[in-house]
Amino acid sequence: MNVKLSVLTAGVLFFTGQAVLAQKQSDTISKETKIEEVVVLGYSKTSTKAKSTTSSVTVGAETLENRPNISVLNSIQGTAPGIVVNSASGSPGSGKFNILIRGLSSLNGSTDPLYVVDGVITSGSQFRNLNSYDIETFSILKDAQATAIYGNRAANGVVVITTKSGRFNSGLRISYDGLTSFSTMPKPDYNMSSGRQLLQIQKNYGGGFAAANNLTQSQIDNWEVDTDWRKQFTQVGVSQQHNLSITGGGENLNNFLSLGYLDSEGTIKSTDFKRFTLRNNLSGKSKDGRLTFGTILGLGYSKRSQLDDETNTGISGNVIQNPLFGSVLSPSYVIPSPYANGQELYNAIGQNSAGNRQWVLQDNINGGIQNRFTELSISANANVNYKLTDYLSIGNRTGIEYKEYERIFARSPLGYLSISVAAGQGAKYGGFEQFNTTQDLTFNNITNISFNKAFGDHNISAGAYMDYIKAHVMNNTQTQNGLNPLQWSFGAGTGYIPFNPDTPNIYRPTATASKVTAGTLAYFGTLDYDYKDKYGVSGVIRRDGSYRFLPANRWETFWSVAARWNIDKEDFMANSGFRLLKLRASIGTTGNQNLGIAANNANPLALLPNNFLDLYSGGSSYQNLLGYSFVNLSNPYLVWEQVKQSNLGLDFNYKGIIEGSVDYYQKRTTRMFNDLQKSAVTGIYTIRGNDGVLDNKGIEGLIRFNAIRNDNTRLSIFANAAYNSNKIVSMSNENLSGDVVNAIGGPASQYQLYTYVGVDQADGQQLFLDANGNTTKSPVAADRKLTGKSPYAKFTGGFGFNFQHKGWFLDTLFSFQQGGYSYDNLYSWVMNPAYAGININVSSDLLNAWTPENTNTDVPALRANNAGREGSSDRFLYKTDFIRLKNVSLGYNFTKDQLGNLPVRGIKLFVQAENLYTWTDWIGFDPEPVTTYSLNVYPNPRTVSVGVNVDF
Repeated sequence: MNVKLSVLTAGVLFFTGQAVLAQKQSDTISKETKIEEVVVLGYSKTSTKAKSTTSSVTVGAETLENRPNISVLNSIQGTAPGIVVNSASGSPGSGKFNILIRGLSSLNGSTDPLYVVDGVITSGSQFRNLNSYDIETFSILKDAQATAIYGNRAANGVVVITTKSGRFNSGLRISYDGLTSFSTMPKPDYNMSSGRQLLQIQKNYGGGFAAANNLTQSQIDNWEVDTDWRKQFTQVGVSQQHNLSITGGGENLNNFLSLGYLDSEGTIKSTDFKRFTLRNNLSGKSKDGRLTFGTILGLGYSKRSQLDDETNTGISGNVIQNPLFGSVLSPSYVIPSPYANGQELYNAIGQNSAGNRQWVLQDNINGGIQNRFTELSISANANVNYKLTDYLSIGNRTGIEYKEYERIFARSPLGYLSISVAAGQGAKYGGFEQFNTTQDLTFNNITNISFNKAFGDHNISAGAYMDYIKAHVMNNTQTQNGLNPLQWSFGAGTGYIPFNPDTPNIYRPTATASKVTAGTLAYFGTLDYDYKDKYGVSGVIRRDGSYRFLPANRWETFWSVAARWNIDKEDFMANSGFRLLKLRASIGTTGNQNLGIAANNANPLALLPNNFLDLYSGGSSYQNLLGYSFVNLSNPYLVWEQVKQSNLGLDFNYKGIIEGSVDYYQKRTTRMFNDLQKSAVTGIYTIRGNDGVLDNKGIEGLIRFNAIRNDNTRLSIFANAAYNSNKIVSMSNENLSGDVVNAIGGPASQYQLYTYVGVDQADGQQLFLDANGNTTKSPVAADRKLTGKSPYAKFTGGFGFNFQHKGWFLDTLFSFQQGGYSYDNLYSWVMNPAYAGININVSSDLLNAWTPENTNTDVPALRANNAGREGSSDRFLYKTDFIRLKNVSLGYNFTKDQLGNLPVRGIKLFVQAENLYTWTDWIGFDPEPVTTYSLNVYPNPRTVSVGVNVDF
């Protein structure tokens, strides 16, 4: 269902399923047909759909509620054209998301959109502590007219989130929502070997356990152990959500209060997420209506157990430390670990971790590695607006966002890895514990004066604003090396081994700290003119200042202009049946000051704060004397990235039966953040500067067909789609030395690889094409070719239907993407016979490898002379196209009459599924993550839920 927030001619607005209803003073409920859809814009501005000049789309509360997703971003995929949402991790509460609005706007700077919650800019991007049940609307601002009002931080688009509020004269209303979910991890289609098959491959290859132990064919054929390692590392994740909300309002005050609790198990053992949220939104007005005010308070506390790979990229390919590989690469001819703890395991295998990876990984998830991430978030703001006259108002909104992150990571002294490392160092005690704490406070103050007056057929609205943001980010890290297993308790600070100067490299603790103060200031004005509801012109001009640049480059001006023509208002359209037919156009600029891509959970304002300064680092040098070295070489010419965008759009609504919009846009990024080559005389080879031009062009559209609309039955069919073409126009420092490059004339992150053409039937070696198109078995770097392929899909979108018959409802949402590629690293591993030789499980497809007796095959010989050359070829480069049944929901709404004397207004019971089925040629875990190399993937789970909504 996609019911958007609407303005009705009388009474109080609220949602009941798919119909928008108005509550009149007589407390009776009647259907209201005269509605005007509200478009949510920047800085708490709104407009009607008919008068808006922007390209934007709004997703309503009904799309976000009753979903098992921890982050609201998971629920947006496929719902709106122009915004691409890909979850890069299925770990509960993960902040790994790839969010793009109208393509990739920067090669090295931040590509995340700007997020605004209740009118205040937020530093967050993962929203793990924002309860989706508290959200009223989720609006995506796309073109320059919609985003230029946010100037320096809107180059990648803007997402405006508005939370729920009470209604005036509405009485008390209590709602309870409960959801229980069951999640499973999808399986890759690699045809992994059974115990006997892996032993056979090892025997054929002449390496690994089978060869080392000279297993006979009879022993292999009768081998009894065939462990399903999926059962050892994964589980059915059980989750539950409970939400209670209380709303009410009198003549001059209304309030919305909500409490939420969520408990979610991950599909990989040892991962989970728990969250508690509280929100209170109070709104009020004076008796004469001139003064309006509000306060918003949102609290969230979450705790999650996560894998080390979530923040440690150093183990992304480590088959001994990363449990993500356990269910696939563990040898199936080995039994699960029979050892109770890491000490027993070490007593049995000693330092031979490489030969017993599967047991080490089991020890890791059973407590050998512990990783807990907690987040406390406080979001609060107060707003006031006063009408000086009927057409002149002044207002202010002041808000703070405080987040405190703490990550506690430990290698338990009882774990195998700690014991093994300690033994290698000759230390009695092993293990270490690390505390990493970040405190992030962002202050936002917005003051405005607005003018709105009608002069006959003319209406003018104007506003002047000042926007001030200040951020304070502090981080400290403390690490203790050496833990006594008899006293140590995770996170308690106990069992620490004292530092001993006689052994300075064993139990030495470390501590680091950093502090960044960041800020921006902006002045801007807006102007909207309307004539007879037929023609409209809008404009924004904004002057931005940022702390990131030298004073000479600190200020930048951004702007936009837009116009619309409501064709349906013309006399010649009087009997056409069009309720809306509007042509609009816009052009404008926005900027990007975020010089890099912030890490998960990090405030982008605090990233690379001193790039225009020469920075030195002090430390011990020759003969342990104090010395200094360059950390950053300044670039006094560093300036903003700038994005200029033009847009042409059409909105339509024919008799309420068919409605939608179509947009065409062109977006050019200039002065891209890039590394500039410099003389090495300073010891620094590159500095961050501005270089290059990047283009994005595309078309996007959405349509809804309201096929059936009567008292008992409603059926709506909808679809949205977007096409984006990304191209690097110019860049002085083109580097074509790698497998993934940014080449002029091609898309960002383009694969540059050898062309793989198959297997030589004469000797089983791999065949490639050289630079001249001839086959070769020994390609060189010059033979690599630009493929025109990148991880970014060209086509994205979604479709589905909403069906309602009496109390029954059935809703579906499909999402899709087409045109993206990813190199399937994990598949290349399981197709590598050398991995079987070191007792790692591989695909049973290797049983069909080339031999003199089996020449008609596409699998190279197990001992092919050119094995390994495929790593820089397109042999394992695959499309990530998919169509996914993202969500399906079936349920029944009980009416008050059906409930009789029960003290409730309504009950809804439903069952729903998330990521139920995916149609794709991708054979790995999950085609959704946008990544050049698909290796370290926590797959997005398949989830089935049952739920209930009760209104009192």
